[in-house]
Amino acid sequence: MIRSLFAAALLLLPVPAAAQDAQQRIAWNRPAQPFTVIGNVHYVGTDGLSAFLVTGPAGHVLIDGGLPESAPLIAANIRTLGFELKDVKYILINHAHFDHSGGLAELKRLTGAKLVASAGDRGDLEAGRTRNRPELDGFPPVKVDRVIRDGDVLRLGPIALTAHMTPGHTKGATTWTTVADGRRVIFATSLTVAGQKLAGDPGYPQAAADFRRTLARVGAMGADVFLNFHPEFFDLKGKRAAQVAGRRDAFIDAGELPRQVARAKAGFEAEARRQGVR
Repeated sequence: MIRSLFAAALLLLPVPAAAQDAQQRIAWNRPAQPFTVIGNVHYVGTDGLSAFLVTGPAGHVLIDGGLPESAPLIAANIRTLGFELKDVKYILINHAHFDHSGGLAELKRLTGAKLVASAGDRGDLEAGRTRNRPELDGFPPVKVDRVIRDGDVLRLGPIALTAHMTPGHTKGATTWTTVADGRRVIFATSLTVAGQKLAGDPGYPQAAADFRRTLARVGAMGADVFLNFHPEFFDLKGKRAAQVAGRRDAFIDAGELPRQVARAKAGFEAEARRQGVR
């Protein structure tokens, strides 16, 4: 089951422009019921695109914005959980592709929050497109208010989110970590190649080396709760069903991160061989 979900995730992250038809976008953007994952970490994304709200008494942090058409659904989910949009003080991004960055501009407008992103993704976010991937859809450009570097900690009252530069999926892809209910939580990215050229890309010549460094780095991290920006990748629906059935620890599994990284390494090396990269 997990292998099939992982295979599905590989196919969905992201889709070339020729396949970005209305059916795919509708599937990604179906509404989903928001819920609490653990402690102050909540799922507020759509059926096919993750977004997370980390809440606290000094304000909240939203991670990711889905498609442009996802913004009203994410905003509604935040309200459904009983939180005010005006209390969202920061918006973070895991990587600058249309299916994660598309709703940022509207969510920033609705909340008044500051957008925080890496230097590697800033240019794409402000241009409204992933500039070395012309086959991908564009998205509404959005101004980055704060540039974060590797190891920077975003603090908001008791909330502390640490940025880990994990390039590969994009040049500025960022994995975030925090602690919720005493558990280490990772919001992981750059675990799939997803159409990125590993050689011969003048806009990103170091992609293969970045992927290998990222996979080694993420593999050395520890986490009790593994989260990702496509729900299929970590069986969100299955875990949520178990949670609803009474398993309070449904999302807690310290072994998931190493399993995910092992599969990601195997997937990367297979794709590298296919592309003729050593």
